[in-house]
Amino acid sequence: MTLRARRILLRDGIVVTMDETLGVLRRGSVLIEDERIVAIAPDLQVDDAETVEAAGFIVIPGLINAHMHTWQTALRGAGADWTLLEYFCWVHAGLATRFRPEDIHIATLAGALNQINCGTTTLVDWCHNNPTPDHTDAAVAALQKSGIRAAFFHGSPKPDPKPGERHFSEIPHPRAEIERLLAGPFSASDGRLSLGMAILGPHYSTLEVALHDFRLSRELGLIASMHQGGGVAKTPGGWDVLEAERLVGPLVNIVHGNDLSDDRLARFVAQGASFSVTPENEMSQGHGHPITGRLLALGAAPSLGVDLESVVSGCMLNVARTALSHQRALDNAASRTATGAIPQTSTIKVQEALSWITRDGARMLGMQDRIGSLTPGKQADLVLIRAGDLDLWPVHDPISTVVMQAHPGSVDSVMIAGHWYKRSGRLLDADLSAIRISLAASGTRILEQLGWPQGR
Repeated sequence: MTLRARRILLRDGIVVTMDETLGVLRRGSVLIEDERIVAIAPDLQVDDAETVEAAGFIVIPGLINAHMHTWQTALRGAGADWTLLEYFCWVHAGLATRFRPEDIHIATLAGALNQINCGTTTLVDWCHNNPTPDHTDAAVAALQKSGIRAAFFHGSPKPDPKPGERHFSEIPHPRAEIERLLAGPFSASDGRLSLGMAILGPHYSTLEVALHDFRLSRELGLIASMHQGGGVAKTPGGWDVLEAERLVGPLVNIVHGNDLSDDRLARFVAQGASFSVTPENEMSQGHGHPITGRLLALGAAPSLGVDLESVVSGCMLNVARTALSHQRALDNAASRTATGAIPQTSTIKVQEALSWITRDGARMLGMQDRIGSLTPGKQADLVLIRAGDLDLWPVHDPISTVVMQAHPGSVDSVMIAGHWYKRSGRLLDADLSAIRISLAASGTRILEQLGWPQGR
C-alpha cells in the first residue's frame, strides 16, 4: 500500500525565496509535499492540500545559526560584563566543570527551542563541554527532542589541568568517540542531525594535536571547526605547517578569525575554507572588529552565529542586523576619512545580511543543496513573519522589513522539514513550564557553586 503524500499549500504570502532565480514574490504560494518544497509560484491551485492563508505574512527561509555553545543557555546574562579573558577564567576553568549530563541536556533543549522560537531552523551546536560520553549523549538527545535541524560539532572541555594531567592543548580529538557517534545517532546521512568536529586548531593546541585533528577530519569527511583568535597562539607557526601539508580546504571552518593577516585570510578563502563570524560577542568581549568586510572584499561572505547566550541574545535577526550595522559603520568611517564626506551610498545591501543567515550558513555546512533558500526540491524549512504588526507595517521592501525591523516577537510560525514547530506565535509540543523550572535550577546551582556574581 502506498501512503498518500502530506501536502501543505501556503497561499498569498509575500515570499522572500533567497533563490537567485525566483527572487521575491509580492504575492506568492508555496506548495510543500512531505518534507520538501515542490512548487513556488504567484498563484497555485491545489485541491488535495491543506491550505494555510499566508496573506499578511512574509515567508522566508529558515534562519541558520552557524555557531553557538548551546550548553551555556542556563547561564544567560551571567557573562554580559566579561571580556574574553574573564570568560576563559569563569567558564572553562570554573563553571563548565560543574556541569552534569542533565545540565547539558536541559540547556541544549531550552537553547534549541529558543532558536526555533526566534526563527532558526538549523543550529550549529558547538559543544565543547563534554568530559564524558554521557554529556555528549545528553546534548544530542536534547537536539533530537527539540526537532531542530542540527549540526552537532563535537568538542572537548578546557579545564585547568590537575597535577599529573596533560594540558587540554596536548590532547588529540578522540577518534573513538567520533566513530561511536557516526555509528550511532549520526548514522543516517539524510537525517536532521549531522556531525562535525569542534577542534582546538593551532591557536589552542600543539602542532602535533593540530595535525592529528586536521587529518582525522579529512579522513572522516567531517567539517573541522575551530576558534581562531583570543590571546597568544599556542602554536604561532601552526598555520604555516598546516598550509604546507595542504590541510586547509573546504572542510575547515574558522570561527572569529579577527587576528588573521590579510594575506593569510586571502589564502584561506582561495583554499575554500569557510568563516563563522559572531559579531556582537566579538565586539563585546574584545576579539577585535568582525571580519565581515574583509571577507566581502575577497569575494567571500561569512556565516553568522550567536556564540554565547551567557553574554548576548539568541536572536539571529539581531545578529544579522549587528553585523550589517557594524560593517556599514566601518565603511562609512573609512570613506569619511578618505574623502571628508558622507559616502554616496551604502556599501552593503540588506539582502546580503539576510543571505549571511540563510544561504551562506547553508554553504558553510555544505548543505546548500538542501537548505538556505526556498527552492523547489529543497527541505521545507521556513518562517512566517507577521507583516501587519505595528512595528513592521507598512512593508515597502520585505527584505528590509525582515532584516531591520523584525524580531522574535514577529515570528508567527516556523516549519522544519515540512512540520510545524511554532504556530500563531506559540511553540508546539513543548512543556515550557517544566523546562523553565529545570533550566533555572541548573543555572542557579552552577553559578552559586562558583560564587557568581563576584564583587557585586
